[in-house]
Amino acid sequence: MLTKKEINIVLEQIEEMFPDAECELVHDNPFELLIAVVLSAQCTDALVNKVTKDLFKKYKTPEDYLNVSLDELQQDIRSIGLYRNKSKNIRKLCSTLIEDYGEVVPSTKEELEKLSGVGRKTANVVASVAFGEPAIAVDTHVERVSKRLGICKWKDSVLEVEKTLMRKIPKQKWSNTHHRLIFFGRYHCKAKSPKCDICPLLELCREGKKRMKKSSKV
Repeated sequence: MLTKKEINIVLEQIEEMFPDAECELVHDNPFELLIAVVLSAQCTDALVNKVTKDLFKKYKTPEDYLNVSLDELQQDIRSIGLYRNKSKNIRKLCSTLIEDYGEVVPSTKEELEKLSGVGRKTANVVASVAFGEPAIAVDTHVERVSKRLGICKWKDSVLEVEKTLMRKIPKQKWSNTHHRLIFFGRYHCKAKSPKCDICPLLELCREGKKRMKKSSKV
């Protein structure tokens, strides 16, 4: 496991690599962001953006999603994985927004998690990006990078990874660090082909050193 000093070095290097990292889901308001994040579960941001380009022209309010049939909504997001369940969740959360929140997306993580299809990660993203609330949303990239580098343990659950990062990173840096870890995992420390040979963090990365040692024997 990395020491506090080593973690600071890692975070500083990742910040240098991706200083402008931010949410890549295209949106114009909290409601669009909420829908986009729900759609992004087990799906790439690039595909979501491709779908929402037309989706957000057709559906602008919670009522719009309820004024069409479930089948029509499913057809509109059919290219996205789990589109049937996501369609149902979107309609349910829109209904809740209308009935309980006056069509306004709630700003707290606790209230967001009450919405259908909104788990802890989604709530963290929306609260952080749309409302500026410090949060660390642990997606597959954040989890992978945190474990590979030795910030967290391999056996840690997603929740344990989140709590560890919150404990080891200053609160004012949570949101920015979350985006930078995603970019680091998405574009550099990839799942199948991590760029260990050119990684400035190789000497601090337990997984990277193992991979390089293994590749040198091939």
